[in-house]
Amino acid sequence: MTSLNVSDQEAQHLCFKEWMKLQEQDLLELLHALNHSSSSSSSSSTSRTSANSDCHLKQLISKSIKHFQDYIDNRRHFARNDVSAYLSPTWCTTLESSMLWISGCHPSSFIRLVYALSGRELESHLSNYLQGKRYGDLSELSTIQLKSVDELQMKTISQENRLSNKLASLQEEIADHPIAIIANEVGNFAEICGEAEEALDKHAKCLMNVVEEADKLRMETFKELVMNILTPFQALEFLVASKKLHLCINAWGKKRDLQHGRNRGTVEGNIYPTLS
Repeated sequence: MTSLNVSDQEAQHLCFKEWMKLQEQDLLELLHALNHSSSSSSSSSTSRTSANSDCHLKQLISKSIKHFQDYIDNRRHFARNDVSAYLSPTWCTTLESSMLWISGCHPSSFIRLVYALSGRELESHLSNYLQGKRYGDLSELSTIQLKSVDELQMKTISQENRLSNKLASLQEEIADHPIAIIANEVGNFAEICGEAEEALDKHAKCLMNVVEEADKLRMETFKELVMNILTPFQALEFLVASKKLHLCINAWGKKRDLQHGRNRGTVEGNIYPTLS
């Protein structure tokens, strides 16, 4: 296998650092839109104003989708040279790494977040609902929406299980022919023969295919939620919550790593965007 030079390693870290910075910037823009939409919904507004607001929200949603796709594409470029680095990334905190599923989050976690937000908002607005007030947020998912979310969850989990089994099989192959046999016959552990290089390259290619399938599932699940199931305002709420969660896990992970004397995931920037 071709070893990475220093610039490649730095590029991998920079790719993640830029992604986290973009998450920060997007969150501030989404928070501004959420506050504006919330204030508009509480006051009387014309259908034309509402249509203009939905159009703006759809633009922000499309922007978030594009940024996510761009990050996946950039990552894929580097991963094709060294996919193992993306299955155990040194640029993530140990907390983040402990939560990874095939180089990223579980696609089904998007759906679990929708359910969590829906339940929380239903509790906080319950007294107002009993008085007939409506907000159009995630607590007001329709029967059709709930059915679509449930179907998406079952489909996504089924695909996750398929890919998890595929990855497990690849990991088990390390103890099988030909890699285990080649390792058993070497005389010098520090040397790597052409046969071993070929076997490892083939293994890495299979791993890359699984990572690409996982990224595709993440993107498909994400897009189905924010573009086809949720309303623009509900999608906005979901995006704000998902980005806050991502940034918080990174920040909490860094703090816990420092407490244990580890220096990982040192992404610079303000990882606590505020509502102001």
